[in-house]
Amino acid sequence: MKYKTLACIYILLLTIISIDAQTNTGNFEKILQKNSNEIKLKTTKATVIVELCTPSIIRVRTSWNHTFLDNENWMVSNYNWHNVPHKLTETDTSIKIHTEHLKVEINKTPFSIQFFDKDNTLLSSETNKGQNYGGFKNESKVGSTKHLKANEHFFGFGERMDFLDRRGKKVELNVGRGLGRPHITGAYNVLEANYSPIPFFMSTAGYGLFFHTAYPTTWNMGADSNNRYSFYADGGELDYYFIYGPTFSNILDGYTSLTGKSPLLPKFALGLHVGTYSGGTWGHEKHTSTDYVVNLAKKFRALEIPLDILHLDSTWRIFGKSGGKGATTFEWRNTFDNPDQMFSDLYDLNLNMVGLHLRPRFDNGKTLNLLDQAREKGHVYPEENSLGEFVNFFDEKAVDWWWKNGVKTIADQGAMFLKTDEGSAFGRKANESNKVGPQGEGVKALHNLFPIAYAKAPYEKFQEYNGIRGMNHTREGYAGIQRYPFIFAGDWPSEWQYFEPVIKAGLNIGLSGVGNWAHCMGGFEHIADPELYIRWCQFGLLSPIAHLFGMEHPNYKEPWSYGDEALQIFKQYDRLRYSLIPYLYSHSYQMYTTGIPLMRALVIPYQNDVNVYSITDQYMLGESLMICPVTQKGAKTRVVYLPEGQWTDYWTGKIYEGKKHYNVLSPIDQMPIFVKEGAIIPTQVPVNYVGEKPIDHLTLDVYPTASSTFSLYNDDGKSLKYQKGDFNITAITLQVAEENIKLDIEMPKGDFKSEEKTYTAKFHLKEQPDHVKINNKKYHINETEQVSFKDGILSVSPEISNKEVISIIII
Repeated sequence: MKYKTLACIYILLLTIISIDAQTNTGNFEKILQKNSNEIKLKTTKATVIVELCTPSIIRVRTSWNHTFLDNENWMVSNYNWHNVPHKLTETDTSIKIHTEHLKVEINKTPFSIQFFDKDNTLLSSETNKGQNYGGFKNESKVGSTKHLKANEHFFGFGERMDFLDRRGKKVELNVGRGLGRPHITGAYNVLEANYSPIPFFMSTAGYGLFFHTAYPTTWNMGADSNNRYSFYADGGELDYYFIYGPTFSNILDGYTSLTGKSPLLPKFALGLHVGTYSGGTWGHEKHTSTDYVVNLAKKFRALEIPLDILHLDSTWRIFGKSGGKGATTFEWRNTFDNPDQMFSDLYDLNLNMVGLHLRPRFDNGKTLNLLDQAREKGHVYPEENSLGEFVNFFDEKAVDWWWKNGVKTIADQGAMFLKTDEGSAFGRKANESNKVGPQGEGVKALHNLFPIAYAKAPYEKFQEYNGIRGMNHTREGYAGIQRYPFIFAGDWPSEWQYFEPVIKAGLNIGLSGVGNWAHCMGGFEHIADPELYIRWCQFGLLSPIAHLFGMEHPNYKEPWSYGDEALQIFKQYDRLRYSLIPYLYSHSYQMYTTGIPLMRALVIPYQNDVNVYSITDQYMLGESLMICPVTQKGAKTRVVYLPEGQWTDYWTGKIYEGKKHYNVLSPIDQMPIFVKEGAIIPTQVPVNYVGEKPIDHLTLDVYPTASSTFSLYNDDGKSLKYQKGDFNITAITLQVAEENIKLDIEMPKGDFKSEEKTYTAKFHLKEQPDHVKINNKKYHINETEQVSFKDGILSVSPEISNKEVISIIII
């Protein structure tokens, strides 16, 4: 008993010491300055700036030394805001700031901040039942503690493989994979994987919070308390944006208005991407060749497997004298006889883009001593005990030199993009060596920014050089990485245990403002069993970016390596993907304008349905398609949850009522897919590559169980003209009433002059209707090829193009 008492006293003393070491903001003293959108306040211990960015976004900055950092442009891309109309009132106890959508109430003693919506509903508070929280500083750490509501749940935090709902969890955010060997408890640790952490969350209470810092952060979302949550950074200042929704869609729009929207990729980037080790991987480099690469593309074409993009991974180049596998020489391995001809042959096979893998360190090769030259010119980031090896991507002159002397040499040969690997190695142990790169306090704030600078450089350089939209393929990221798409989930083995965590990664990164995302379908390392390969590829081909790549030797992840069944199912889903390109491209434009990702955790559209908070193996692809991957070996059925509304089984046409769980069949060739009520899904005839032939006819799959609209987007598919308004949108409206169903297809509106299109509308119905009117002309069912009914589908093919309005009424 004596020792227990002493232990309790010791813990109490530690707590008191900890509290004493932590400095809060004190009490309000005075308003220092008011100008347009900014209010500067002095407290007894700090200076606080409240900035009104929009009526729904408030920036709060706190400095205990009364100075503030300059605005940076790596994470946040927008600091220029229009004047926000607001009203400020001050009383003896508080300061209140009203905008159109928010009310900010600042309590003077002690200083604390509350956020309310316009109806005076409390959204977020720094006080609760006499407890005062708010901003704090503890040595170099800066952070804030806020009240945790009873029914509040949190989503976001970047590409996490561990959990979806973060309530009651603690998480540390700092770019990098798990460390340690064996890999199964080190690099393959789903709890530690942090390829693209993002210090941002969305709360079901109707707000989001973006912690604007590049330092490592720690978030305690109620792990040790039901009344409070907290977050802090290992340095810098306390700087966060409060973003009001109340919907997750509005919050994502707000967050990406700060950190940037995802630009449109070239349209062909929605096609299949394939990576290759060119015939040999680690230890088998001698097997690489140009012939292997060209023959690989030929085989995809011969088997009529649609393909648009190819990249050559790390074995295309020799490993250098200093960095080995972890650095880049820009010199081809001697097994590649004629790289120029290889690129020419690949483009003759109608690949739309071919790219190369590299790492961020310079290295000396046999003839190009780029590392020595870069060191001499000061274009590498200095390290404590060496002259440095990392390209200084934070310096424009270094980037220009890297491009001119390294990347442009391969661009001139035919490479059109890069796969920028090992972005986490700056200031941290690398995958392919024991090197850690630059160290020190200054690097701590740059480590998380490095992946952004690393992706930005080739994205912009190739965009200018190619004269079309940029594309960069990268593994690591941080807040703002969505501006330089796309990102992939990293090196997860071909094991069933990693399949669902990768799905979780896609959901979490989408909840964090990054929509152009991919993964190595089939898994990256190890040989997959054919069933896992099929199931993973089904998911991969209905992911935002479809990326096929793995490092097993000699088969890799090519579909013909897994048997005839795997090959046929791969082709089936690849062709399904290509047929959905009009649907996917329209949603890509929606993502560009609103920040809503293509791959949507169910909590985005169904924020108030607690049943979806823990669903980590279902998602919406766009607005209308629910994708339900099968992640259990040998499963012939799986349980799905269908939210409110009516849902149609894509394969059978069976209609299900929502707000229920169902056990559905899932034969090996059928990943469960459900179509949302009112869906309008534009599809095209599958092609072998985007641009193979003009798409002059579209099919609209219509599920008329509810009224809806669809905006069909179109532009030239390659240029940046869309950013200046050179596009058009075709509005498609479905009206469902008791007496009839009406579908209106408007003429395209916008500056882009698109080719003439015709349409077939396929209405998925329970029973055959009486007749159909097309622009008021009456047609009886099955009396003409224009109007036919079979197996529950009414096909209507008006002999009218998009040069005039098309109106279809089903009676």
